[in-house]
Amino acid sequence: MRAIPNMTVITPCDWWETYKATLAVYDIQGPSYVRFGRNPAPVITSEDTPFDLYKAAIFRDGTDVTLFANGLMVHEALTAADILEKEGISARVVNVRIVKPLDLDTICTCAAETGAAVVCEEHQIMGGLGGAICEALAQHHPIPVELVGIRDRFGESGKPDDLLKAYNLSAEDVVAAARKVMKRK
Repeated sequence: MRAIPNMTVITPCDWWETYKATLAVYDIQGPSYVRFGRNPAPVITSEDTPFDLYKAAIFRDGTDVTLFANGLMVHEALTAADILEKEGISARVVNVRIVKPLDLDTICTCAAETGAAVVCEEHQIMGGLGGAICEALAQHHPIPVELVGIRDRFGESGKPDDLLKAYNLSAEDVVAAARKVMKRK
């Protein structure tokens, strides 16, 4: 969807963001796509959580690495940040709810401040958030980046937790990617 001209692409992280995004797309001029997950995601926002459709939101501050995520992977990134903290790695978690148009200001500022990034998405890494962020950083602020996402495979059916493991999308996979990217910093 990101390759379609003038398309707005949104991937909310939970029920509340889905609700808010659904209301927000009503006011968008032109085509829009809201990507919903098949299974319920843990609710990590609330009715009162600030929501700006066009801005990425910093859900956790950190200084060593930025974990950019959307959809279900925001929860996995927050879990990974907790694990990394125990290892002495300070991970910033950014909810990039809007894939297109990308919030370049927040993406580039976070990249500049931490100097390393992991992009986490429950989507093909080509054509999704990983590609969008890598394109943006290559043009505006090159830093080491690792991608946690589906790597050129067709979808399968199964239990949600089993699929996260099968596609290497778990919090542990995010932690491994963060460790890897920190070595390249």
